[in-house]
Amino acid sequence: MSFACTPGDFIKGKMDPFSTTASIITVLQLFSKVIKHVNGAAGATTERKRLREEVRSCESILQRLKDEADDADEGKLWSETINALEAPGAPLYRLRIALSVVIAKLEPRKGLKKALSALEWPFDEKEVEKAISTIEREKTLLALALTNDCRKLIQEIKKSSNENKGQLAELIEAVRESSKESSSQFTELKDHLGRVQGSQAYLKDGLDQLHDRQHNREATEKREAILDWLTPIDYAPQQSDFINRRQAGTGLWLLESTDFQEWMKTGKTLFCPGIPGAGKTILTSVVVDELNTRFQNDKSVGVAYLYCNFRRQDEQKAEDLLASLLKQLTQGQSSLPDCVKSLHHSHKAKRTRPSFNEISRTLQSVTTMYSRVFIIVDALDECQVSNGCWMRFLSEIFNLQAECQASLFATSRFIPEINEKFKESMSLEIRASNHDVQRYLDGHMSQLPGCVLRSSELQDKIKTEIIKAVDGIFLLAQLHLDSLKGKKSRKAIYVALKNLPTGSKAYNYAYKDAMERIEGQLTDEKELAKQALSWITYAKRPLTTSELEHALAVEAEEPQLDEENLCQVDDIISKATLSGWPTILHRNTLSEP
Repeated sequence: MSFACTPGDFIKGKMDPFSTTASIITVLQLFSKVIKHVNGAAGATTERKRLREEVRSCESILQRLKDEADDADEGKLWSETINALEAPGAPLYRLRIALSVVIAKLEPRKGLKKALSALEWPFDEKEVEKAISTIEREKTLLALALTNDCRKLIQEIKKSSNENKGQLAELIEAVRESSKESSSQFTELKDHLGRVQGSQAYLKDGLDQLHDRQHNREATEKREAILDWLTPIDYAPQQSDFINRRQAGTGLWLLESTDFQEWMKTGKTLFCPGIPGAGKTILTSVVVDELNTRFQNDKSVGVAYLYCNFRRQDEQKAEDLLASLLKQLTQGQSSLPDCVKSLHHSHKAKRTRPSFNEISRTLQSVTTMYSRVFIIVDALDECQVSNGCWMRFLSEIFNLQAECQASLFATSRFIPEINEKFKESMSLEIRASNHDVQRYLDGHMSQLPGCVLRSSELQDKIKTEIIKAVDGIFLLAQLHLDSLKGKKSRKAIYVALKNLPTGSKAYNYAYKDAMERIEGQLTDEKELAKQALSWITYAKRPLTTSELEHALAVEAEEPQLDEENLCQVDDIISKATLSGWPTILHRNTLSEP
């Protein structure tokens, strides 16, 4: 903080008498005042020069400290250091008192003697020595602050607190004894110092709090570094994206089913296979959200989830998937488990990665720290096929179940090898229920043309025909609804409903229709759609929204990216919605920063 007052105001009692803190700006102003008065005095050349050089030296360090803190990117790191200096009774406050003592002695007197006193050097050699020594002690702490080592600075402030304030008291007393006209000023300053000495416990508590914050911040940074070392992959953005796409009220049939309720109680395995497009991923996000909500205040329950994706097979090997589960369950602990610290320590120096067995053992150790653990795995069929990845991963999860009673929820397409692994488990097929499809259509009916919005009869017809056509495939409901967005008349709507594709070839017809709508757009919008679809189709992994924006901004023949050519994803989605191809875009990109 800064003070909107002069050093003279402080000496004359105009500042808050109970304030026990001082800012960098306040002390810099006092330095300037001291130098001005020293330069204006006459006599005692050696003493004046020594005091001026010491003040300037201390001022220089403080100014450098202010500049470093103002210019630094790591604002939080510097804030701890500055807070330590500005704490009640800390170095900046003690400097403020010391400089005010010097100013009180140097300031020209009022009245008849004003002109003469302005020419006289008021300090003797002993007083100058004490002033220089006092300032020098605080300068040492300011120099330490320049290293931005908050922990060491706090330790040194606490260590030197009594000694520095004792020397400051001696300075006040020495100057007061030789000054009669301003004795009341020095008495006030000494009283002010006494209040600081009386608040020693407050100073200690404040510094202890700063030390604790510094320690906690360092511990947090170390914890995050170890978690990222386990795996940089974070499934939370995907979970947020999927659950945000969910239409309110859908998925309740799964949560309310007898199988799901039994799974919640018994901790067995619940396998939920489904045909492509049935909505397995969104329903998985519903399960994750249900568990996180139900057990958000119960730290004894751990929840970890994976979203497998065939585009991310390079980063979803068996050990990567186990490491992701280990990371999430470790995050649920208030402090980093010793087994995780040990795993990190054993590989850090050698710059090696833990083996599959090491991760597995550590995962079992962390799992035992919970009373219950839920593991949710979506799209097992999209897990890496080479080297028996999914078989190896699944076998390890079953071992974890046997050892630690973990509950497993998994989804997959109907793959014989995967089905065989779950033949002894509870099984519940995932299909788009009529209720869920209707809720989705109700929530998106406003996107259709005005002729639909003005007719409740036509709206009911649309819902009836789409529900009949999709036959449990949620994605088809989205595609069919998209196909109606460009229709301008009731007749066109009826014709489209009559010709809704069904059966195994429905996807082919739906995507072909979407591409025809793209071809019917304006040239620029058509090119934008094709470029977006090309990028997300050929990308080796799902693109983030920022990556898609930058990819679309690339211009052939240009040597570098032009930021002015960036197109916001919101604008892309807006154009997509108007032309009816957002489902393809949403299905292949991640809505994360």
